[in-house]
Amino acid sequence: MTHEPRVSVHPDSQVLMAAIAARLVTKLVDAQDRFGEATVVLTGGTVGIGTLRAVAESAAAPAVNWRRVNFWWGDERFVGAEDADRNAVQAQKALLDSLDLDPERVHVPGSSDEFDSVDDAAADYARRLAEAAAAEHAADYSDQRPDVAPALPRFDVLLLGVGPDAHVASLFPEMAGIREKEALVVGVQDSPKPPPQRISLTLPAINTADEVWMVVAGDDKAGAVGLALAGAGTVQVPAAGPRGRNRTLWLIDEAAAAKVPENLVHKEPRGL
Repeated sequence: MTHEPRVSVHPDSQVLMAAIAARLVTKLVDAQDRFGEATVVLTGGTVGIGTLRAVAESAAAPAVNWRRVNFWWGDERFVGAEDADRNAVQAQKALLDSLDLDPERVHVPGSSDEFDSVDDAAADYARRLAEAAAAEHAADYSDQRPDVAPALPRFDVLLLGVGPDAHVASLFPEMAGIREKEALVVGVQDSPKPPPQRISLTLPAINTADEVWMVVAGDDKAGAVGLALAGAGTVQVPAAGPRGRNRTLWLIDEAAAAKVPENLVHKEPRGL
C-alpha cells in the first residue's frame, strides 16, 4: 500500500474531468492487457458523473473493450431503482447507455423497490461482491493465485468524490460507517446528506483497490482536501482514509487545491 498520495492539480473542473477520463481509459486498457478484463468502481457527484460524460465524448474510448469491463459502485442511495438521485441512474445516462456492455458485469446496488431495508440491500451487495471474487479466483491460473478466494474481486481503479464535510462514498464524519473495521459493505440509516438511507463500501473494502483516485473540484471542497492531505484523523475527516494498494491519486482543480501545502502539489500544464 502506498503511503504517499500524489496530488495533481488541473486549471479548472472541465480540464480536470477530461484528464480523469483520459487516465481512466488508459487504466482500463492496461488492466485488460494484463488480466483480460478490467474492473472500475464508480462514484457519483459532479466530477464523478462529469468524468463519465467526458469518457463518452473521448475519441480514445473505443480502445477499451467495454464488454470486458466490470462496473461496481462505491455507494448508492437507497431509493427507487429509477430515482434520478441514484448514482447508477446518472451513470447510465452519462456513459453506460452509450456503450456495448455485458449486463452481467454491471453490478448496481439494490434499491428500495427490491429490498425491504437498506441493511438487506447492503448484505446483498456484499454477497454479490463475494461471488464475483470467488469466480475471479476460480478463473485465476497464475502463479500469484491465493490459496483462498478473497472477499472482494480485484478493483483496478476506484473513484471517490469528497464532500465539503470530507465524507467519501457514504462514510460521514464521526458516524458508524467510517468506524467500521471488518464489514466491507454497510447500510447507512441516517445520512446527514439526503436521502438518509444509503449503501456504502467501507474503508477496508475501498483500500483493497489497486489504485484509488480522489476526484474533487470546487472551492467549497478546499477545506476538506487540505485537512485530508494534512493527515487529519479518519473518523473526523473520512477523506484522509482511502489508500490504494499501489497508488493513491488526488486529481483536483485549482479551487479545491487552495489549502493544500505547495510542496504536495504537482500542477498539470494547461491544455492537458
